[in-house]
Amino acid sequence: MFINWGIESRKWQLLLSHLEDISFFKAFKSVLAGTSITMLTPNRMGEYAGRVMFVSEGHRLTAISLTLLGSISQLLITLLMGIIGLLVFRNTQHLPSDYLNIWVWVLGNIVFYVSLFFVVMLALIFLRIGSVVKFLSGIGIFKRFVNHILVLDTFSRKQLLRILFLSLIRYLVFILQYLLLLQVFGVAISWYLCFWLLTIFYLLMAVVPSIGISELPMRASISVELFALFSNNVIGIQAAAFGIWIINLAIPALLGGLFMLGHKIFNER
Repeated sequence: MFINWGIESRKWQLLLSHLEDISFFKAFKSVLAGTSITMLTPNRMGEYAGRVMFVSEGHRLTAISLTLLGSISQLLITLLMGIIGLLVFRNTQHLPSDYLNIWVWVLGNIVFYVSLFFVVMLALIFLRIGSVVKFLSGIGIFKRFVNHILVLDTFSRKQLLRILFLSLIRYLVFILQYLLLLQVFGVAISWYLCFWLLTIFYLLMAVVPSIGISELPMRASISVELFALFSNNVIGIQAAAFGIWIINLAIPALLGGLFMLGHKIFNER
């Protein structure tokens, strides 16, 4: 858990360095504060509000664009790995025959092509973010917001790739966490197949609308639909989903709430 949020904090620290210098611990508090608010907002949109609380007041609107850039990098990795997982899943020889026609067709075609479209679009936006900023600056309706996104034009290709690399490492931590919990709860699926099933799981979690505090039932149902194809240990699958929700959302959100409370009290004094 701390490796997971430590990587995200480092990524946020690097993004924010183009605006102001903050310590790693402050970046860590900022990230967890964002997690706390996302528990109450659709598709984690509240992350922006939580993070900017720990940014200097004059930079808060600009910091929102940096948060968005970081989110794009993580979503890009999630979609890309999910697409690869769908290809592996479609070609697996262990898929039950009664699922072969419907399940593989739905996941392997509709979700695959929609995800592929968004991967291409997000990759173009992320790697050409400077060009996107210049394009938006020439459109009248966006001109009033241009000053708050000009910071995105300061990122070099090397820096963007570094952010993307950190997103990939963090994604692999997600996978490792889930793999370990599935093993703990006796879900007997090979590590290779389990890895690619998890890429599909996180792909579906990324595209399905949800609110953090009510995300658990959705996590449990999606994980059961996927892993029950290869294991009849439904309770173990659900327990692993619950464990991941506690480790990666509930506990960090609680800590983030405490950080926000302490920040508010400190500022009032």
